[in-house]
Amino acid sequence: MTAQRALVRRTALSVTAGAAVLVLAACGSDSGSGGHDKGSMESDSSPTATGSAKAGDHNDADVDFSKEMIQHHRQAVDMAELAADRASSQEVKDLATKVKGAQAPEIKTMSGWLTSWGEDVPEEMSGAMDHDMSSAMPGMMSGKDMDSLEKASGAEFDTMFLTMMVEHHEGAVDMAETEKADGRYGPATKLADDVVTAQTAEIKQMNKMLGKS
Repeated sequence: MTAQRALVRRTALSVTAGAAVLVLAACGSDSGSGGHDKGSMESDSSPTATGSAKAGDHNDADVDFSKEMIQHHRQAVDMAELAADRASSQEVKDLATKVKGAQAPEIKTMSGWLTSWGEDVPEEMSGAMDHDMSSAMPGMMSGKDMDSLEKASGAEFDTMFLTMMVEHHEGAVDMAETEKADGRYGPATKLADDVVTAQTAEIKQMNKMLGKS
């Protein structure tokens, strides 16, 4: 009986030891690949990672708005620079200075966005053909329009400049409204809102200067 009890005891100890080995192996597995996967998942979905992704979110509407508005603003700046030389009215000169002062920095801002998104920044318009290619955008002047403005002077220039710039601004407002409706990138939709506010006010000012209101 004593020998039989000893055999049973050794068998029980052997089973217990085997179970312990299995438990330790399972724990080791959890702290290895399984634990690493869980940690990776938590890291990927952390508030910081999610916040960074959302802060940089943009869509095709943001890209199109930035590319087209850069060209649109560049033409407005060109027109404003002509006014500085050719306008006869100080009021027109002051308005032109205001237009250039607002839109030149916005060109730099939008160019920075495109670069950060891996998109190409539009090249500078170098002549009448480039103006004609861009004239499909709302409010853009053709190469012929720009030539006529460049040849004008005095009161004729003032009237031509104001008439063209009203149309130019109206086109910019339309583009900005589209961005506000369809864009995703916060700074871009905010800039679009600023364009609507500033240029709507300038349209009213220019129409008043033209005697239309």
